[in-house]
Amino acid sequence: MRKLLFGVILLLAGVMVMPVYGESSSGDVAAVEAAKEELQLNLNIVWTCIAAFLVFFMQAGFAMVEAGFTRAKNAVNILMKNLMDFSVGTIAFFLIGFGLMFGESNGLFGTTLFGMSGVEPGTDWNWTFLIFQTVFAATAATIVSGAMAERTKFVGYLAYSFFITLLIYPIFGSWAWGGLLDGGGWLENIGFLDFAGSTVVHSVGGWLALAGAIVLGPRVGKYGPDGKPKAILGHNIPLAALGVFILWFGWFGFNPGSTTTGDGSIGYIAVTTNIAAAAGAIVAMCVSWVMIKKPDASMALNGALAGLVSITAGCDGVSPIGAMIIGAIGGALVVVSVLFIDDGLKIDDPVGAVSVHGVCGAWGTLAVGLFNIDSGLFYGGGLKQLGVQMLGVGSAFVWAFGLGLVLFYAISKTIGLRVSSEEELKGLDIGEHGMEAYAGFQIFSVM
Repeated sequence: MRKLLFGVILLLAGVMVMPVYGESSSGDVAAVEAAKEELQLNLNIVWTCIAAFLVFFMQAGFAMVEAGFTRAKNAVNILMKNLMDFSVGTIAFFLIGFGLMFGESNGLFGTTLFGMSGVEPGTDWNWTFLIFQTVFAATAATIVSGAMAERTKFVGYLAYSFFITLLIYPIFGSWAWGGLLDGGGWLENIGFLDFAGSTVVHSVGGWLALAGAIVLGPRVGKYGPDGKPKAILGHNIPLAALGVFILWFGWFGFNPGSTTTGDGSIGYIAVTTNIAAAAGAIVAMCVSWVMIKKPDASMALNGALAGLVSITAGCDGVSPIGAMIIGAIGGALVVVSVLFIDDGLKIDDPVGAVSVHGVCGAWGTLAVGLFNIDSGLFYGGGLKQLGVQMLGVGSAFVWAFGLGLVLFYAISKTIGLRVSSEEELKGLDIGEHGMEAYAGFQIFSVM
């Protein structure tokens, strides 16, 4: 803070003195310029750290959403998963993942910065960038938790969280974002745009969640003998709603923070982010009202998240009206997708993670090719940007879903991925952790 204050004082002094005394020496000008650069760097560090802390708080949001949308007998398990995927992910990303994603690239992945080798402890910008990217990596891992809730072995969860943050997320991230520290990944070099990670973070997490849900199979009692899905109601919708508001709040670090720069673009990105979320919630409510005859609260809550995920790729380069349209379409998509995945594909996703993050992340990334002010189709940019966006979305699906299937099948055949039916019926809190979230209350299990 003292350096920041000194920079401000020196900058103001330079501004005030120069007009009074006329021409300044080259030394004075250089000192002012150096002070301005130091001030900007310090502002960048402070803003990026604040944004990272906001994104970290999203872990609490994910935990509350998942716990609220599932049954009381699994609440401890869900909280432990959200605690440990961040903890395991932090170590894996620090040791290997960050280097694969942002180290000097061979064209496919980074080959330096493992364990921050070569970076001196202190004030180097890379330390700030590491904490910001660590919370992003944890977000990609925790997305998977919701789709695989209520029937996953805890040890299996720890294993796949480790490999996601160690390998799967960082390598795709190096393709799209590697140029933040060096020459750039192959997707970035052909013009792929994903400002804050609709695909890099959310679709990658969503497609991994889809693979995991397929390998696991549905929860006991989810589908009847006729194949029709049965509603397994969440135990605490107010808790889920709190989680959504926490996530909405954290997204003001997720998207504006991706500037990693303390400048005026932060406010604009916050506006587009907020508008898309609001539009997503409104449209999801309306679509659910039409399709299921009631303004469903869970759909509206997921609609807000759908709007946020959808705008994440293009939040810096679309107009507010464009953001509204992108969020609105995301809100409609999430309702249709949840119903289709549940009833049409017979895939059990307790919280709608595949729809919110996978489907809407893909939509938001494609939307850049339509609504980007500089290169979008609707602004005279032609089809080139849209084609690049399609390639990026397709690459993410093939990479994450393909490796996800391999990873989850490998875990299921070795240490095990799914708990027994008896343990599932009793609840993972008791079977996996030997405790209850609501001790002293009688919990009734409804099939």
